[in-house]
Amino acid sequence: MKVLITGGAGYIGSTICSALEDHGHTPIILDSLITGREEFTRGRIFYHDDIANAAALERIFREHPEIVATIHCAALIVVPESVAHPFEYYTENVAKSLQLFHTLQRLGYGNVVFSSSASIYDVVPGFMVTEESPLKPGSPYARTKYMMEMILQDFCAAYDMHGIALRYFNPIGADPKMRSGIHIKEPSHVLGKLVDTARGKIKEFEITGTTWPTRDGTGIRDYIHVWDLADAHVRAVEQFEQVFQRQGGGRRYAVINLGTGRGVTVRELVAAFEKVYGQEINKVERPPRPGDVAGAYANADTARRLLGWEAVLPIEQGIADALKWGEVREKVLKYA
Repeated sequence: MKVLITGGAGYIGSTICSALEDHGHTPIILDSLITGREEFTRGRIFYHDDIANAAALERIFREHPEIVATIHCAALIVVPESVAHPFEYYTENVAKSLQLFHTLQRLGYGNVVFSSSASIYDVVPGFMVTEESPLKPGSPYARTKYMMEMILQDFCAAYDMHGIALRYFNPIGADPKMRSGIHIKEPSHVLGKLVDTARGKIKEFEITGTTWPTRDGTGIRDYIHVWDLADAHVRAVEQFEQVFQRQGGGRRYAVINLGTGRGVTVRELVAAFEKVYGQEINKVERPPRPGDVAGAYANADTARRLLGWEAVLPIEQGIADALKWGEVREKVLKYA
């Protein structure tokens, strides 16, 4: 089966492509390469274009009419950057997604799996959130994901479309076969920064925020191995119709948390990292960054019920794979 992946040259999108291939499917990549890497498209069907370009989408579906679904990963994703540059974030994430969904609907390819984010949740007592928990996106980035969800939900209600919004928690690690991983030269992901600290690329790891109302004062997150995340997308497209049958009620839009169901604080992540790495790293405490929140972790019951999926890879493997990717990244990727 063929699946269109927008943003398929990015960290998560490229890993989803590998998971689809490992299950015998064919990913079709659409990526502008604003942040994605051409190296991740090699040996794959790749269209270098923008998701808002209707002509490009028309060509893709004309050349691959058997595409069964679109996995929409394309987005800008750095929270502090979104605070500083909201225009770019609302343009790239919201305005262009609106155009993408409209084109998909017009062309009759209305099955969409959307990469959403747990950053849209409000902080709740105990920090565990279900899909029905209150929402309060705390940054322009998070608000773009919330808006994109609302647009997709409205399109599914009005048109012949079905949408599954997968709310990611905190991806870590790399493709276990080292085909792809975090590709940003100076990653904003917490584990990417830990790896760069260990490798001497940055002098110290910053623990941003130490007075949150958590068990040790640092933010709490749900760190999920990117390979588990990719597997959930494969299941979503393979079982697309069954998801709505299992959900019941005749609805055409579903929301699913993708997390481990376990909350880990930043201090606990650092301790786990140092244990896997085998030595301590330089670290310093800093105030929260713009847009930061205390955090949340997933109730993963809906993913088990609708997808038959649960995260299986431990945080230690995510750390080990990230360290291994840190060693090979510059051999895979050519930086100017």
